[in-house]
Amino acid sequence: MVRETRLSPDDFIYPMFVVEGRSVRRAIPSMPGIFNLSVDNAVEEARQALSLGVPAVLLFGIPPKKDAKGSGAYDKDGVVQRAISAIKADSPQLQVIADICLCEYTDHGHCGVVEGQEVQNDATLPLLAQAAVSCARAGADIIAPSDMMDGRVAAIRKALDEARFESLPILSYAAKYASGFYGPFRDAAQSTPQFGDRRGYQMDPANVREALKEVATDVAEGADMVMVKPALAYLDVICKVKEAVDVPVAAYNVSGEYSMVKAAAQNDWLDYSRVMLEVLTAIKRAGADLVLTYHALDAAKLL
Repeated sequence: MVRETRLSPDDFIYPMFVVEGRSVRRAIPSMPGIFNLSVDNAVEEARQALSLGVPAVLLFGIPPKKDAKGSGAYDKDGVVQRAISAIKADSPQLQVIADICLCEYTDHGHCGVVEGQEVQNDATLPLLAQAAVSCARAGADIIAPSDMMDGRVAAIRKALDEARFESLPILSYAAKYASGFYGPFRDAAQSTPQFGDRRGYQMDPANVREALKEVATDVAEGADMVMVKPALAYLDVICKVKEAVDVPVAAYNVSGEYSMVKAAAQNDWLDYSRVMLEVLTAIKRAGADLVLTYHALDAAKLL
């Protein structure tokens, strides 16, 4: 009766990794229980999420070929575009969120266009805008730019409006930190940078005022929702962002946070169900309105 924070399946967004092929359900070794899925299996997984009360999925695409400019991200027949269309046709009530970034699609693994060994912020913006419009045309319900290029929310909003998607909302990865917790994701998405790292455009884990600046900038550029990523080591950031903005706040319970709970449970070092729900409750207690988590299906079954 007096519980202050309540957790529900409709708090969750379930991330999925889509690959080429048919009948593909390839286990990701560093993320027990998570798979690379072909479009047909992604449709089934999305249908299961909806049946458990999870209202949304977030799609990452892994193309068969990568190039310097990440052309698979904005290919109208790309794997993620086809997955969006197929999932919406099968489960129209499910909200399909398109992650917009180049890192899964580039042969160098960085989130933008590279010259020499420098990521070119402004040259990347038109490609991100193309990717957003491509996913919108495929049927995406929400566009979620994760690249952390300056000005990308404004560029995407302008491109969506010009393509007559004025009502399509943007969920911005506004405060995305240069974190060590992303390791398993890079295994899943095959997106480890071939040189350097992403500290030049992702945030310093030591900074919180910078997060508030990034969030305010994205809201001013047209973001309808903002995200903090990762979640567990950044609960204070979630709290401060929630206090600072009047738009919905999401938090991404990222791959490394998921995997360390799974690994400890597999070694009988902790109670998986109890700790999973404790973690998710803590993220919501900190102020997250939405929680992106690979635990979504497991948690929804328990709840």
